Amino acid sequence: MASGATAPGIRALRSRRRPPLHRRGLLTLLLVSAFGWSLTAVPWGAGLVHANGAAVIGRILGALLRPDLSAGTLRIALAATWRTFAYATAGVSLAIALAVPAGVLASGVLARRPGVRAVSATAFRAGLGGLRAIHELVWAWLFVAAIGLSPWVAVLALALPYAGILGRVLADMLDDVPAAPLRALRAAGAREWQVLLYGRLPMVRANMVGYALYRWECGIRSAAIMSFVGLGGLGYQIQLSLDDLRFREVWTFVGCLVALVVLVDLWSGAVRRRLSA
Repeated sequence: MASGATAPGIRALRSRRRPPLHRRGLLTLLLVSAFGWSLTAVPWGAGLVHANGAAVIGRILGALLRPDLSAGTLRIALAATWRTFAYATAGVSLAIALAVPAGVLASGVLARRPGVRAVSATAFRAGLGGLRAIHELVWAWLFVAAIGLSPWVAVLALALPYAGILGRVLADMLDDVPAAPLRALRAAGAREWQVLLYGRLPMVRANMVGYALYRWECGIRSAAIMSFVGLGGLGYQIQLSLDDLRFREVWTFVGCLVALVVLVDLWSGAVRRRLSA
């Protein structure tokens, strides 16, 4: 009797959790329609493809097998690689310093009163959303207009949107911590800041460190892109070589960027495995 009575209830609960098929079909139809409508905005004429595009692509691909490995180019590449790495490391480090307090406040875990918690979470989540809504390249242009071509432009342009991303992720992680260990700490007389230090943060530390390392890898690519505005680094050197049609140099700088990302990925992977062990 018990199993027969509970089975329909379980099936009803599962049906409520899963969206109906007609809703999925409607969403698919909307996406396909949007894609089809976007194709009408493409000028499908003779000017869609550059007349000499195939020849340029051939030159670019041919240079891939013969990168410029001269001493002068390698010196420039190493200096640009170091600058890109420094921009990314400083920017993400500042982002972490901003994201930790902002993420804690955005989670609202320090407030026991529901009203105070809701106000804190709403206000700080909105602030974090505003930071990450603006792309780092746009931040870079804004800071260049404000303070000129300074290394601080790259650091701040990376730190602000990445702080918004990291703070939001930390807030969600703190909200999703299991409640049972936290109740035990409160029963022992711990205050909310003690529950945060000894309960919530230790349980999210490994995941948060792993995600921060992943954002560091993304920061290296973003630092290379931002350097196109004239801040130096690998992106700036790639732009100069492209303007002069020196495709062999382009692949040298691109290879340095790939090598830098791979090395950081290998190191961060080792750190994540050690934390999870």
